[in-house]
Amino acid sequence: MNNRSSFSKLLPVLFGFFIMGFVDVVGIATNYVKQDFSLSDSLANLLPMMVFLWFAVFSVPTGLLMNSIGRKKTVVLSMSITFIAMLVPLISYRFEVALIAFALLGIGNAILQVSLNPLLSNVVRGDQLTSSLTWGQFIKAIASFLGPVIAGYAAISLGNWKMLFPVFAAITLLSTIWLFFTQIDEKPTEGKTSSFAACFGLLKDKTILMFFLGIVAVVGIDVGLNITVPKFLMERCNILLDQAGLGTSLYFIARTAGTFIGAILLVKFSPRKFFIISMITAIIGMVLMLTMTQLAAILVLVFIVGFAVANVFSIIFSAALQKMPERANEISGLMIMGVAGGAVIPPLMGIVSDAFGQAGGLAVLIVAMIYLLFTSISLKSA
Repeated sequence: MNNRSSFSKLLPVLFGFFIMGFVDVVGIATNYVKQDFSLSDSLANLLPMMVFLWFAVFSVPTGLLMNSIGRKKTVVLSMSITFIAMLVPLISYRFEVALIAFALLGIGNAILQVSLNPLLSNVVRGDQLTSSLTWGQFIKAIASFLGPVIAGYAAISLGNWKMLFPVFAAITLLSTIWLFFTQIDEKPTEGKTSSFAACFGLLKDKTILMFFLGIVAVVGIDVGLNITVPKFLMERCNILLDQAGLGTSLYFIARTAGTFIGAILLVKFSPRKFFIISMITAIIGMVLMLTMTQLAAILVLVFIVGFAVANVFSIIFSAALQKMPERANEISGLMIMGVAGGAVIPPLMGIVSDAFGQAGGLAVLIVAMIYLLFTSISLKSA
């Protein structure tokens, strides 16, 4: 396969990571829905739960589905569901309908994350996988920070934040068609088809279990910051939501910069050392952020934390795939099931926030960061 052919196959797969980033719109959307329907934090945080709950339900079945129909067809299916999800809020806008729309977004994104990462391994060599996954996360981060920007622009200039949905729907349709007409060679699954029991049995491996819980933690941190940073800025700095939403965009700008730099550095440097330094930086930044009252200082620390955690998902996911490459589909399903951490940690944060304020909710994330530091230190033996 020549370089031009390889690049033509790589581009539509990498663009799929842009669609993957649409799930992060749930952060700013939760704040707008809370405002539109006058909800408590506990009730508003049901929205991200409805998104990330489905990662626990669909991830392992998707890993098994890939064994039957292939990775590319599974990705196309996921994008089709995402396209439908983007149309639902345009048809009707009520809280229960919003829950349905974001449930569909979660289902589509769960299937996409399980199938797109292994599909990438069909178009890049194994020794480039970690860097390529990080490039994918860089592209995902671009979509993530554009969501709050588009929502804020639509709310201020167009009077309706939901106008971001037709934009996302059009991009999703384009990506689906592009990938559908791209020829990607997939090796048939060797051996017998895996069962649910065999797939979950992989968690008996202590290293795979550690990686799984690491994914739970890092996604919980990501979603928790995505949702809570605007509310923290509103509470601590007394600003409006349209302004506070830019804090989420700054977080994703930091993640975008972090993944861009990480994609370059991880080619040359040890993922373990990179991981350890990242988590120490994130913990220090988070603790300092909770003590600040000045808007500029908080925003700087939001950027530092976002930059620090940007590459953690890619490092853990790549390590898991390389641990058992012959079980890549099943490992991918298990790891993406860990994305359900986005359904577990934010509701807990909402309960703590209702009792102790937004700073208390954010403090929950420090516990997850400490676990990731432990994981980073253990990575060498893995």
